[in-house]
Amino acid sequence: MNKEKILVTGAAGFIGFHLCKSLLDDGVEIYG
Repeated sequence: MNKEKILVTGAAGFIGFHLCKSLLDDGVEIYG
């Protein structure tokens, strides 16, 4: 099964950090 891949800009900021954490918990591959 292919993982979903998402590019997150601002991943080091407050909202971006929590967004990335939530996406990782859902098994999404993140680029930031």
